[in-house]
Amino acid sequence: MQKKKVVVAITGASGALYAKLLLHKLLQLKSQVEEVGVVMSDNAKDVWRFELGDEDYASFPFRFFEKNDFMAPFASGSAKFDTMIIIPCSMGTLGRIASGVSNDLTTRAADVVLKERRKLILVARDTPLNLIHINNMKTLTEAGAIICPAVPSFYSKPQTIEELAQTVVDRVIDLAGFVSDSYRWGAD
Repeated sequence: MQKKKVVVAITGASGALYAKLLLHKLLQLKSQVEEVGVVMSDNAKDVWRFELGDEDYASFPFRFFEKNDFMAPFASGSAKFDTMIIIPCSMGTLGRIASGVSNDLTTRAADVVLKERRKLILVARDTPLNLIHINNMKTLTEAGAIICPAVPSFYSKPQTIEELAQTVVDRVIDLAGFVSDSYRWGAD
C-alpha cells in the first residue's frame, strides 16, 4: 500500500473534538501515512481551547503551517498531497472554496486538491442549513469534493462523547482510503 500525504485543515466551527480524534487516528495509522500537514485558523485555536480546555493541538508531531503560509508544500499541486480533510469545516470556509476564493492556506490548498482531481473531504459542522449552504455543497460535490457532515452514528452503541465523535472520524478515515479497524454494520 502506498503511503498517503494528507492535509488537515481545522476551521473555527464548533467540533474541535473531531479534529483532535482525527489527528490521534492519523498517528495510529502512521504506517499508512507519509506526511501530515496541518493548518488551523485563529478561530480554530480559540474554539479548541474553549471546547477542549487545552492547547493539545501543539503537541501533535505533525508539521503545522500558518494560515497565510502560501509557501507550504500543499499550496501547490506539485507536492502531490493525496487528500485534504477539513474538520470541522465552517460554512464560511465551505462557501469560499465553492466560490473559488483562495484567500488563505486552507482555501488555497482546497482549490489545489480540486484542480488536481484529488480527494477533498469537508466535515461540515453547522446546522441548520440554509439554501446558500446547500447550493455551495452542491457546487463542491459537482467539483469532486466529498461532503461528510459531522453526523454521528449510533449503531455501534457509543458510551461516551468521544466514542460518538469517533464514529464520524472513522467514516472520514474510510473516505480518505485508509485501512482501519472500526465498527462495521453486520460484521460479527
